[in-house]
Formats: sequence, C-alpha cells, structure tokens
Amino acid sequence: MVRLTGGPNCTGDKRLQVIITGSPDGTERIYNKPRARGSQAQEEREGSPSQSQSRRVITPYDTEDTEPEAKSVRSARVAASRQPSSNCMAAVPASAPAAAEAAELVPTLSSLEPVYGAGAQLDESRLRFARLGDRFHAVYGARPALFARSPGRVNLIGEHIDYEGYSVLPMAIRQDMIVAIRRANGAQVRVANVDDKYPLCVYPADPDKEIDVKNHKWGHYFMCGYKGVYEYCRSKGIDLGKPVALDVVVDGTVPQGSGLSSSAAFVCSATIAIMGILDKNFPKKEVAQFTCLSERHIGTQSGGMDQAISIMAKPGFAELIDFNPIHATDVQLPSGGTFVIAHCLAESKKAETAATNYNNRVVECRLAAIVLAIKLGMDRKKAISSVTTLSDVEGLCVSFAGREGSSDPAVAVKKLLHEDPYTAGEIEKITGEGLTSVFQGSQTSLDVIKAAKHYKLFQRATHVYSEARRVYAFRDTVSSKLSEEGKLKKLGDLMNESHYSCSVLYECSCPELEELVKVCRDNGALGARLTGAGWGGCAVALEMYYKSRIDRGVIKQGDVGLYVFASKPSSGAAILRL
Repeated sequence: MVRLTGGPNCTGDKRLQVIITGSPDGTERIYNKPRARGSQAQEEREGSPSQSQSRRVITPYDTEDTEPEAKSVRSARVAASRQPSSNCMAAVPASAPAAAEAAELVPTLSSLEPVYGAGAQLDESRLRFARLGDRFHAVYGARPALFARSPGRVNLIGEHIDYEGYSVLPMAIRQDMIVAIRRANGAQVRVANVDDKYPLCVYPADPDKEIDVKNHKWGHYFMCGYKGVYEYCRSKGIDLGKPVALDVVVDGTVPQGSGLSSSAAFVCSATIAIMGILDKNFPKKEVAQFTCLSERHIGTQSGGMDQAISIMAKPGFAELIDFNPIHATDVQLPSGGTFVIAHCLAESKKAETAATNYNNRVVECRLAAIVLAIKLGMDRKKAISSVTTLSDVEGLCVSFAGREGSSDPAVAVKKLLHEDPYTAGEIEKITGEGLTSVFQGSQTSLDVIKAAKHYKLFQRATHVYSEARRVYAFRDTVSSKLSEEGKLKKLGDLMNESHYSCSVLYECSCPELEELVKVCRDNGALGARLTGAGWGGCAVALEMYYKSRIDRGVIKQGDVGLYVFASKPSSGAAILRL
C-alpha cells in the first residue's frame, strides 16, 4: 500500500516539513519528522490600510475591487492566460451557492462531538476542556461563560503567495487553540495561560489603544482579536457600547514557532470568543477577512490564508482558498490520506524577525511588481500608486510572454529582471522615487527598507509565479484519473519543485530543514518539502533525524509526540457553550 506523509510548514528560522513516501509493506510507521516552511514572507499587500493612494488597499472589510485599473489588470490577466492560476484573484460570481457560503455563520455548539468526532480524540478533548475550566476557576474564582476554538493549519502547497493575491491549498489540523472567557468587572482584559511559562498579561479594556509591538508579549495576540472585533463592528455601524472587560485563559496544542499558524489560530479563537461574549455572530468569510487585518496589529502582514482556513475549514476536506473576495472550494483528498506533521526543531519567531524575513519578502515582491510594470510600459507614478502585488502585473507579464510564444508570466521576469540583487539606488533610478517615499505610511515596510542591504527581485517574482501554477497542478492531480501510483509520483514532483523554489529562490528554509529533506529523499520519499503535506511514511529517515537530536539533548524521547503527529483535514473554528 502506498501512503503519503506530510508535514506543515514553518516560517523564518523554524519549520516543519511535508514528505511523500511509499511504504511497500503497507504498515503504518510514523516516526518523527520535521516540517519546514522556510522564511517568513507573508506580509502586506501594500503599506498600511489607512494609506491614501489611487488603488485602495483591500481590507478585510472589502469584498470587491473598487479601482477600475485593478479590475482591468486582472481582466487582462484572465483573458491573456489560459493557465488556472490566471484567474485565482477573479471575483467569484454572485451565485446561490456563493450567497449561501457568504451567509454561513461561525457555528455555536453545545457539545464537542461535531469538532473532535468520537473515540480517543473526543475523550482527550473532554479532559482538556475540563482542565481548562478548572484552571479558569483557579485563576479567576469563577467558571468561564463559554469557550472558543480555532485550529492550526498545514499548507499543502502554495507557499508565500497568498499575500501576492494567489490561491493556496491548505487544510486545518486537529491541533488548535482554545479560549475560555467571561465578562469581568472593572476595566481590564486579563489573559492567562494553562502553561505557567506564559505569565498573566493585563491590558486596559480599550480597543483604541495601540499594541506595543516593541515590547512583545504573548497576550498581544488576544488583543489583536479584541481590537479587530471593535474595528469591524464600527465599520458596520454596530454599536457595542462601553468596551467590555474580560477574564481569559488560553490553552493551545499548536506548536509555537512551528509554521502551523499558532498565531492565527490564537487571533481567530480570541475573536470568536469575544463575539460570543458580545452575543454577536458574523459570516465566516467576513470573520476570516477581518481577523487577517487584526493580526497586523502585532506587526506582521499576513496574507489571509491562515485565518481563512482556520475559520472556514471543513472536516475531511482541504480547501482551495481564493482571495478578494475570500472564497473556499472543497478539495477531496485521496481516501486514507493521513498527514504527518513534524517540527524540524528550529523555532520561527515571525513577529520578532519580520523586518528581515517575513515582511522583507513582501516588500521585495512589491518592488519586483513595480519594476516589472514600469519595464512593461506603465507610467512610473501609476505603477507606484496602483501596483501592490505581483498578481496586479500578471496580465502584463502574460501579454509579454505571449509575444515570446508562452503564457508563463515568469518569462517576463527572466527577460526583464536581472538575477543579481538590486540595490536601493538601482531601484530608485528605475522608479524615479525614493524607497521611503514609495512605502510612505507603512511603518512595517519602512522597517524593512532600513534593515535591507539589497533586494532579490528576480528570485522572489520567479518563485511567486511558479508556485501559483503548482497550486492548481496539485489540485488537478488529486482529482485526475491517474493511477494511485501516478498521482503520488506527480504530487511528489510538485512538492520537490516547491521546496527547491522556497529554499533557493525565496530563501525561506533553514539548515535543519534542509537536513531533514535530504534524509527523507535519501530514504525513499517520493517528495519532501519545507511545508505542506503528503501521504505515506518515511520511518527510517525521520527516526534518524530525531535520534541525533535526542542524543544531543535538543528534545527528550518522551516529547517526540509534541513535534510529530498525524492529522486528517479537521474542522474549523467554533464557539462552544458547554
């Protein structure tokens, strides 16, 4: 029996990995294996949301493009390219199914079964919720009014392209973040954790107070959700009255710094917990959108994938996520597919390294898009004001490629951008404007400009365009009529291509991840990548990888299960009134 095994992804310096391997004897042999995602580049679509420019930044509250030029660029891209990736940013027609999806609220449940199923996982979850309730009582002297949970995710394919406007293919995992919450007296928001290594955080119950990102605290993620709910309600004309004081206790099983989106799971669970306390509920799609913006209060500019899958996931399905507007399409994975997620043990601190890793990649991508636009004939000022992502110029790139006998936008990248890193001066000569002026109003981008020594425009753009195509190739392979062996071979090839692109072109890997990928491939894996998933087993390779780290004292033998685990596509966020 052939099985595939996959691992999530890590960002920055910490990562997980996905592998595909064949198990000739059909036995289930899952050991420890790292997953990796690579660097951190899930950043901003452009500047700060409040920045005034001719092309309005799409915020979580928007569901369509209002700038005609942006529409025309996307229309040109759709018309010029026959590739599936060409229309991944297109607005979804207002059909009856789409309307039903738009109106689907975050579920409110009275039992754990719909979330955790039956059997051992349900029993384990009941104990966990009971312990969380007891911890809440021990800290605050009362029981919580309700719980909320939101899962982590593993991205099967589509790394660092969501913030460039391209579709991704993630699934929710069983590991999640749970928030126990109640209204409190006074004017404070108190956030505690079941794990004593996270100290109690206390904040004023003021949604207008900025989060001190220079003084990083774990509780800041809860306050992102707090601020986000009030901001969203104001945008909709909903009066919430006096800001509510809250008592909160958090419990999470999504490994921190693993690339499994523990931060997004935290912000999403905090958000829906606050919604529950305020007796408000909103469509999943809108919650997914505004939680994306909410997390930006912590200083990292996420692209929306993590929040979308955490809120909108369905058990048993991966989701093809499109953006602007957010739309999820169920993708049925092969039966019997179990994803093995493993941590490479190098931890990623996305918020703390944003200027040199995560946010840096977004700035490089925007600069690549602007330079391409200018070289393809767009007026300089128009390019600076209207081009924010590589998807904005894909239509122009495809038109150029068409004259070269191709429909691949990467052809334009190869012809118009040089491989050597660009200096700030070189880019400013092309744009006719200083970089600090280009990114005026976006402090996170200005932090990147201050720290950056050069900009690898060719490499970043090549990765984005090629990875966008791999997403649809992955989806089409899963649903194709190929034999099981043929599907696995193709998926393995796509994963290997994705890892090469992430490692070499996007430079979002790390030594630990590279070691793991090599070990997996040397021991028979059909595919291995720094993040994503597969189906199967790579027992010998993974055992070798973790054994050396146990011997060196990096982890304990008994803790291996914390860093490697199996997961099928799991359910999305829910409010729980138990």
